[in-house]
Amino acid sequence: MPIPSAEAARRRTFAIISHPDAGKTTLTEKFLLYGGVLTSGAGSVKAKGDRRSATSDWMELEQQRGISITSTVLQFPYREKVLNLLDTPGHRDFSEDTYRVLAATDAAIMVLDGSKGIESQTRKLFEVCRDREIPIVTFINKWDRPGRDPLELLDEIEEQLILEPVPMNWPVGEADRFRGLIDRTNGDFVRYTRTARGADEAPEEIVDPARAEEEEGDLWLEAQEGIELLDVMDRSFDRKRFEAGELSPVFFGSALTNFGVRMILNAMVDLVPSPSPRIDREGDPRALDAPFSGIVFKVQANMDKAHRDRVAFLRVCSGQFDRGMVVTHEPTGKPFATKYAHSVSGQDRETVEQAFPGDVVGLVNANDFRVGDSVYVDEKVQWPLVPSFAPAHFRIARTLDTSKAKQFRSGIGQLDEEGVVQVLREPDIGDQAPILAAVGPLQFEVVQHRLENEFGAPVELVPCAWSTARITDQKSAEALRGMSGVTVAARSDGELLALFESPYWLQRLEMDQPELTLTKLIAEGS
Repeated sequence: MPIPSAEAARRRTFAIISHPDAGKTTLTEKFLLYGGVLTSGAGSVKAKGDRRSATSDWMELEQQRGISITSTVLQFPYREKVLNLLDTPGHRDFSEDTYRVLAATDAAIMVLDGSKGIESQTRKLFEVCRDREIPIVTFINKWDRPGRDPLELLDEIEEQLILEPVPMNWPVGEADRFRGLIDRTNGDFVRYTRTARGADEAPEEIVDPARAEEEEGDLWLEAQEGIELLDVMDRSFDRKRFEAGELSPVFFGSALTNFGVRMILNAMVDLVPSPSPRIDREGDPRALDAPFSGIVFKVQANMDKAHRDRVAFLRVCSGQFDRGMVVTHEPTGKPFATKYAHSVSGQDRETVEQAFPGDVVGLVNANDFRVGDSVYVDEKVQWPLVPSFAPAHFRIARTLDTSKAKQFRSGIGQLDEEGVVQVLREPDIGDQAPILAAVGPLQFEVVQHRLENEFGAPVELVPCAWSTARITDQKSAEALRGMSGVTVAARSDGELLALFESPYWLQRLEMDQPELTLTKLIAEGS
């Protein structure tokens, strides 16, 4: 019988974070190519057999807009290990989804564009990782295009993120002269050959230094000068500092041409920690070999339009998951039979028979499950709460077809449970015209698209004057409701939010009436 802690040692569970267009989704696809999940050829990457192309961007709107809107889970084998890759949205409007997904990971790859370096969303997502004490591996992408000096990029990482960058490889050439990478751990020069559209694994040739100097000339000498400087600076990898979030191993490459993809994939096996005992709400670690437990970090409906189902994604935290086992849903205390348990790669599904710490399981039709919920067998556990981001944009939702009122209410409720937006309800209005609160305006586009296409409920989303939200209590709410420029509405988790049209009015209230409860939400001002 498998031992959960031994199986956990074979797992690597990590996310990829980046600013939009840095190459996150491309790197994800190339990991699947090198992991053997996708076949190659004819200038495109395709799923094995007759299945549809495996892609992390499964939602119709994602394919239309060319951006990642919702996170997805991809599992694949590599070097006798099991890799669980959580692809996250890159657009800042969907940071809340990324934050929730990071609750299920043990490490993250931070993808930087070699010509742009640290960008606004990169910095924001990095701070989320730092808050969660998640080790970060850095991949400086697009080195086959004109970009910045590599030492300048390293300085920027150190100065802006307060994170020591340690290059694990070093490029020979750049842009159209990018020839390959020197592996700093063993000194090997790996020279690459381009393939058509990067559809196949890039041929790799190990070249000894003497031959490399002769054939690469000045490019080789420039690379050697860079490495000598790194040696003088004593930039060497330290595992303890990496796992403490003080240091980041850095890899250069090009996801599009597959240059360096194998190196960073190897690093995810060799450097990233395997799952460890998870800390519960009381501050106690839950042993890997304890009875089964898991945390729900994502809920998604209508991934399969033919079945109109609802999938709760949970990370296994301890013990062994067996399909069909009956688990307890902690918030309700109700039993739940896990008959329909899937692993999900994009829109493709396979039945999961067993899973171990670090793995992600999709439970179909887990209708009571919410983000942050714990499930367990035998030994009850509660995980730390997953906080909500501070909304900065608000809309009032109204159905355009009163005959579709039921579909409208159902859709709003489902999107609220998934965390697509925060749904607020005023006492006298309720579900007739709920207030939608979002981190970014693109979330409203997703709401409108999904309500119309998945639930058949055309809507109008009316802009509102509110700009700031604070958590309040019942006593303060009574006083606030009598003020102009303030609206108090209830969130589905029972929290009362005070919405202010003017941040200056809020500041004045905080000074003049300090007895009022006006608590900031997480990521204020982001």
